Amino acid sequence: MSTDQLRLRAPRHRVSRKSITLWTLHAVLGWTVLLVPQIVALVFSRTPWQVTAAVATLVVGVAHTLVMPRWRYRVHRWEATPDAVYTLAGWLNQEWRIAPVSRIQTVDTKRGPLQQLLGLSTVTVTTASAAGPVHIEGLDHDDAVRLADELTTTTQATPGDAT
Repeated sequence: MSTDQLRLRAPRHRVSRKSITLWTLHAVLGWTVLLVPQIVALVFSRTPWQVTAAVATLVVGVAHTLVMPRWRYRVHRWEATPDAVYTLAGWLNQEWRIAPVSRIQTVDTKRGPLQQLLGLSTVTVTTASAAGPVHIEGLDHDDAVRLADELTTTTQATPGDAT
């Protein structure tokens, strides 16, 4: 199949359900970094604007932490075919990508500390594209290893110069 025949379509596979936990932990950590200094400031002086700022940070942080991970899980999808890698990612700003196998230059896996704890990985597919690499975040580690091996094998067997 040539690149001209590839069409933007919804990928078939969801990421791991454990991604909800990963994204929730990331949100909690991020909001904690913003909230702790505000609470420390409240200990030393309790002005109305500081209380308002801390309460607003807490409300927005809790809402974000409850909504974003589940929303992202509903959106995030991926699929690898012999011709291309399809991804759909994001929550407010959603991005659909197609990476033709003939354009793939490298395939990498990454596991941060929280991903290791949850048994998750991210597969990064680097292509000759100005849009940058395609990231498939939130895969079960075994699925990520299998996908990376499959893409590497498919890429090596596909003619093209990856440029």
